[in-house]
Amino acid sequence: MRIVIAEDDTLLREGLALLLRSEGFDVIAAVDNGEDFLARLDEADAAVLDVRMPPTFTSEGLKAAAEARRRRPGFPVLVLSAYVEDRYAGELLADGAGALGYLLKERVGKVASFIDALHRVSAGGTVMDPEVISQLMSRRRADDPVRALTPREREVLGLMAEGLDNASIAARLFVTETAVSKHIGNIFAKLGLAASDSGHRRVLAVLAYLRS
Repeated sequence: MRIVIAEDDTLLREGLALLLRSEGFDVIAAVDNGEDFLARLDEADAAVLDVRMPPTFTSEGLKAAAEARRRRPGFPVLVLSAYVEDRYAGELLADGAGALGYLLKERVGKVASFIDALHRVSAGGTVMDPEVISQLMSRRRADDPVRALTPREREVLGLMAEGLDNASIAARLFVTETAVSKHIGNIFAKLGLAASDSGHRRVLAVLAYLRS
């Protein structure tokens, strides 16, 4: 898999490149800004981007990710951030198309989880950092449909937001896959996600989870 890295911190950028190459990825470019990333877009299968890059160090990475997906719909992007910025997380997932991830940079040190997240995003999944999920859950409005979920259903939805499939959720919660499927069906129903809804219902459920 051919990867482009866009990260302005030199040590982290080179560290990511070394890590990914050691895990069998083909890092075709490691750049420090969005423009250089977009210049290599057509050569890549996926990208790892920092949220904040030159020149303003605000949301250049998100803008570059959005432009990349405009040029190549569904292009897999894993965005890294130094802090929990749930607004950016929501913006990142706004198109509901999947193949997107949002992780805190500290997760890179957990190599197996980071590599797994990149693989899941590249396969079209949606991966959210557990800390982002935790903070979002503490900010729900009183009329938020997510509040209608049971504690177990919220737990399942949180794990869905982390990008886990049914088997992984079942293993994490020590329940059967049948039980997980039942919980997910209840989640879809309570969030009003009918089978006829456009887009992937798991992604739509995560979007509902992220909206404030």
